Amino acid sequence: METLFCFRSSSPVGPLFLAASDKGLVRLEFQARMMKLDSHTAELRESGPALAPYLSQLDEYFSGERREFSFPLDLRGTDFQLACWRALLEIPYGETRSYRDIAQAIGHPHAHRAVGMSNNRNPVAIVVPCHRVIAASGSLCGYGGGLDIKRKLLDLEHSNLGPFLPLGIGA
Repeated sequence: METLFCFRSSSPVGPLFLAASDKGLVRLEFQARMMKLDSHTAELRESGPALAPYLSQLDEYFSGERREFSFPLDLRGTDFQLACWRALLEIPYGETRSYRDIAQAIGHPHAHRAVGMSNNRNPVAIVVPCHRVIAASGSLCGYGGGLDIKRKLLDLEHSNLGPFLPLGIGA
C-alpha cells in the first residue's frame, strides 16, 4: 500500500488539502470539494514537514513572488486527462485559454466538452492552472472551487503582472 503524505492549510482562497507521494504532488484541492482517495491503495499520513516545499511555493504564489511552480507533480489519470493537464501547464501566468484552445492543443479539436470534464477532474488545482481556462466567449465558467475563487486567482495573477520590457526598451 502506498503512503501519501497530506496536510491541510489555510490560503487566501480558503482551506486547501495537499497530498504528495515520493514522486511529487498528487493532490491540491479546495477542502470543500475534495475527491475521494482510494483507501485500499493509499494510506494517508499527516505531515506538515513533508508538504513544506509545496506550501512554501504556494505562499510565494499567493504573495505574488512566484509565477511558476518548480516542484515535481505525480499526476494520475487517463491518457486524455494527462494530455489536458499537461496543456494547462503550458498556459502562461496571467493568461487564459478557452476549452476549445486546449482541445486543439492536444490534437482533439472537437473535444472541448471532454476537456471541460478533464478540468473538472484536475487533482492539482492552482498548480495545474485550470482556473486559466474560460469559455470561448471570454466569460468565466466551470471551476471546482467555485467561480468566486476562479475570479480571485485570475485577479491575483493579473494584479501581479507588471510591465516586463525587454532590455533596452524604455531605457
